[in-house]
Amino acid sequence: MLTEVANAACEVMQAERCTVWLYDDEAKEYVTEVVIGMESIRIPSDRGLVGSCGDSREVINVPDCYADSRFDPSTDKESGYRTRCLLSVPLVGLDDKLIGVLQILNRKGGPFDDADVETATALSAQSAVALQRARMLEDLLVKERLEQELGVARQIQTGTFPRRMPKVEGYDIHGVSYPAEETGGDTFDIIEMGGELGLLLADATGHGVGPALSVTQVRSMLRMSAHLGCDLKIAFEGINRQLQEDLPPERFVTAFLGILEPESHRVRYISGGQGPLFHFHAATGKVDEIKPTTMPMGVLANLPDLELQFIDMAPGDIFALITDGILEAENTVEEDFGVDRTLKILSENHERDMKELVSILVEETREFMGGGAQADDMTILLLKRRS
Repeated sequence: MLTEVANAACEVMQAERCTVWLYDDEAKEYVTEVVIGMESIRIPSDRGLVGSCGDSREVINVPDCYADSRFDPSTDKESGYRTRCLLSVPLVGLDDKLIGVLQILNRKGGPFDDADVETATALSAQSAVALQRARMLEDLLVKERLEQELGVARQIQTGTFPRRMPKVEGYDIHGVSYPAEETGGDTFDIIEMGGELGLLLADATGHGVGPALSVTQVRSMLRMSAHLGCDLKIAFEGINRQLQEDLPPERFVTAFLGILEPESHRVRYISGGQGPLFHFHAATGKVDEIKPTTMPMGVLANLPDLELQFIDMAPGDIFALITDGILEAENTVEEDFGVDRTLKILSENHERDMKELVSILVEETREFMGGGAQADDMTILLLKRRS
């Protein structure tokens, strides 16, 4: 469309060259994407005849450019071309939106006259609407392509979540993750390791494609460590060092890495910034809030206090891993869902299957939000000892 406009203007106006300057409102610049006989350039929106024309939205007819103080000769100097006369015409689209400026250079029969101005004005009106529609169509296509790519990214990420919950004698386990956008910065995993079960809950700063890549990287490296037979501490150290090399300084990942020992009914774990975690004791109804044991992954190459911690699971006990997308979900008056509501739901529904309990937690959180948009990723992983 830009090429058509420029070529049509040159032909109709009997001009040597035509330049279509599109207005970039965000950058406050004019950019030439099509310049007949020249390469594309950018100029500030307050510069030269282009800026004057766009600002006034009036046609400017200059019969002798080098005699006009508004003319900027730098483009001529760059190209070796000499502009003699120049017609600058604003391109104004629907809703009085400035699309750009059409400049018509060097009429072959001499300076432009009033009839040329009238012709150029009519041409610019049609061209502006056509360019605006073309730009809107281009934006729509870009948006659709981005949505398709995000859809593929979502399929890839959700494909890393467990397709089925493992069967472990004496235990009930269930997990879900609901991204706030097409992709999310949360992940969880359950890894069958012979007689033991690896557990992962990770939450990268932010949400979207970047954080999704980070937590997927954590999940992949943990699985590789498990296949290689690395112990938990070595796996945590290795993943942390790699993230510290890969992530920008302001980015990090909070992560719980644990291993369930079904025979001893013990969970050994390291929690890098991930917390609070909740241990519900069925015998007493008490809930322990377990704090992180070390710093998040990706902050320092060598983490302090990197020692294994342990949780002993008695019959009926529940170990709950829940990200802040649940705990910090806000209602219409900006009140958090919070720890107390979460623990109340755990206590009142601890005898249910973990799949049911996960559903109740999610439903109660969404009801609390009152139909508001989900601001953060929601991920829950629950482990219960049946007997």
